[in-house]
Parts: sequence; C-alpha cells; structure tokens
Amino acid sequence: MDYRESIQFLKNLTKFGMNFGLERIEKLLSLLGNPHEKLQYVHVGGTNGKGSTCMVLTNILKNSGYDVGLFTSPHIHSYRERFTINGEMITEKRVAALISKMRPYLEKMVEEGFEHPTEFEVNTAMAFQYFYEENVDLVVVEVGLGGAIDSTNVIKPLISIITNVAMDHMNYLGNTIAEIATVKAGIIKEGVPVITGATQEALEVIEEVCSKKRAPLIVLNRDVKYQAKEISIKGSSFDYFGKSNFRDLKIALLGEHQISNAVMAVKAAEILRDEGFVITEDTIRKGLSTVSWPARLEIFQRENPTILLDVAHNVDGMMALKNTIERLFNYKRMILVLSLLEDKEREKVVQIMSPLAETVIVTKPNSDRAGDWEKVADFASKYCSDVVLEPEITEAIKTALSKSSMGDLLCITGSFYMVCDARMFLNNYRY
Repeated sequence: MDYRESIQFLKNLTKFGMNFGLERIEKLLSLLGNPHEKLQYVHVGGTNGKGSTCMVLTNILKNSGYDVGLFTSPHIHSYRERFTINGEMITEKRVAALISKMRPYLEKMVEEGFEHPTEFEVNTAMAFQYFYEENVDLVVVEVGLGGAIDSTNVIKPLISIITNVAMDHMNYLGNTIAEIATVKAGIIKEGVPVITGATQEALEVIEEVCSKKRAPLIVLNRDVKYQAKEISIKGSSFDYFGKSNFRDLKIALLGEHQISNAVMAVKAAEILRDEGFVITEDTIRKGLSTVSWPARLEIFQRENPTILLDVAHNVDGMMALKNTIERLFNYKRMILVLSLLEDKEREKVVQIMSPLAETVIVTKPNSDRAGDWEKVADFASKYCSDVVLEPEITEAIKTALSKSSMGDLLCITGSFYMVCDARMFLNNYRY
C-alpha cells in the first residue's frame, strides 16, 4: 500500500462516523503490543486553545533538546501534520508502512465481532505506534473531542491540561457547562497533576473530580498567575508567576487569549522539570518566541488587503477574534468570509462578528455536518446589509478579494474545514 492508497483508506473510515468508547482502541493497541504503555505524555483537552497550548509546550521541549512527538487533529493541508516529531511531519513512506501494518489487525477485529475502528481511532493508534518506534522522549497529545471516551484517553500522562470549558459540540458532550466539563474532566487520572484555566461551574466540576482522584490541581489566576504587558500585532509579552517567576516573556502567537495558553504550557514545563526534564528559562523563552500555529489568528497577508485567518467556530473563540481585531487592527472596511457547522451556536457566533463587517460572504463548509449552512446568511442579514451567499469556498474567497481594496481587512473565519480550504487556495492564488 502506497501513501495515496493509505490516505484514501483513512478517508474511507469516515463512514464509521463518531463512535465513542475505548473498547475498540484498546483492542487495536493490544494487537499492536500496547505501544502507548511505553511512552510518556502530556494530555491536553479543553474547548478552545488546546492546540495552541500543545504547540507552545512542544516548542519549549524541542528547544530544551528533547525529541517530542505531537499528535493533533484535524490537519490544515496534509494528513501528515497530525503526526510530528520536533515539528517535522511523518513521511509519506512511514504513513504507508504503518497503515499496512495495522490493516490486518483491523480486519481481525471485525472477524472477532468488534465494530470497525473509526478514522480517529486508527489515527490515534498509528500515532502511538509511530512515536514508540521513534523512541521519543515525550508525546504531547491533543484530545480529539471531549475527553472521557475520546480514543486518546487510554494513556496515563505525567500531566493533564484542561484549557477551558465552553459551549461547543453540544450534540456529543452535553447541553450545559457542567455536563461538558464532566466529559472533559474524564482525562483526569489518579494522582496526575491537572492544570486548568476553567472557571466557575466548570472549575467546580474539575475540582470535585481532582479531589476524588487525589490529583493535584493548578488553577490559572489562582495557583499560577501572569500579568499581560504589551499586546501587539507581533505577539504579546507577559510576566509569569509560578514556582519560578519569569519577567517579560514574549509569545509569537497573536491575541491576548494566547497568553493564558502560554502560561499553562510554561506551568507544564515547570512540572516536567520537577519530573527530571532539563528545561531552562532560556529554552522556555525561545520556545514561546518562536512558536507558530497556522490559521490561529494568522496574518496571512499584511496589506492590500490585510488577510486574517482564524478557526474560531464557537462563541468564546469568536469573542477572542473580535477582541483582537478591535484592539490590534486598523482598517477602512472589513470583508468577512464565514462558514459554520450546523452543530455550533451559529446565531450567537454570527451576532459577535457580523456587526463589524461591511460585507459578509457566507460559504459552505466542506463537511458532512454543514447542514442548512445557508441559515448563517439569514442570521448575518440582521447585522449587515450586504450579505452574499456563495457555496463554493474558492468563489467566496475570489468574491471577497474583488470587494476588498487598500486599507481593508479580509477576515476568513469559522469552520476549520473552510478556513483550511481557503488557506490552501490563497497559497496558490495570484493576486
């Protein structure tokens, strides 16, 4: 099986949908010899910011001289982005080899009466097998969805991080903050330290679970603190107050909300240092200042027009985007390209961003969860007089560019699937 065939095989697994539970992943890993049991981890969940927190921590560890694996999802342009070591994607040859190795086990499972593992379960097993074969020093694992019965939850990490809890994926996780927090708190393990930026009701749930599992809890703005300093279009600086105090740390990621993600990553680095990892102030500083994370408040083009890409797709994420735009960007007009999946709080999300725009172009996300995507245009028309409906993403971007001129801001946001398709198009587009 070559790389192209392997990727097609993985894509075909989407027919098994989202099928939660740990029975299939545990069986598949046992057939592989339980590679996940031979690795060390940091497990990162939460509603927003978990990917950024993963990236910051990974970059700190890389700059500290460690071989660090990173498993994230979904990808932006290449499936290989999901499996990296020190920032380097897995090779095409290795993907093909791993899928070829796993395929007989998948068939064996079905023969034995198991349901076929889902795409994400196969991805998870492949990640653990890859990192085991490469003998990495530590793996940073991003939760796929929720926590308790997400397939990544077969690991026992050195640290668990729950960045925050907000309303998202309600079809799968629950209809209240407490219900969603309960699912996300499922990654908390007996005696394993937990870092969280959760507040109020969500924090109460996490505190209760930590108490039952005797897991030390570090709460942002209570047990570890920070003071934001300069917030600019080039990034942010802040002072950190934890076990160590670091003055004037600089993070390259855009937006004030990225400071809290960085603080949790730095705290995780401090805990790892207590576990014997050699991490210095210099490597923490370098890890923060050199980190990059495409499509997260990414200035894709600086002028004529300024193009901003962000995968904000829920209320909290869109508020962070709005606050950053209002604080850091000067522009004549905003052209907004927007798409949202049906399982989001679409009306609330649209209400946040649409009033800032002179034109809103609504397009269809490339997902089977797009649903009645046109409804987004109805919501937007309450706040903006010029709303355009364009189902094709490439045509939506072309329309946005044609409506933009010098001094304008073109903001492309919403569904991960749309933003990534837009980014790929823009990479090849001749202005």
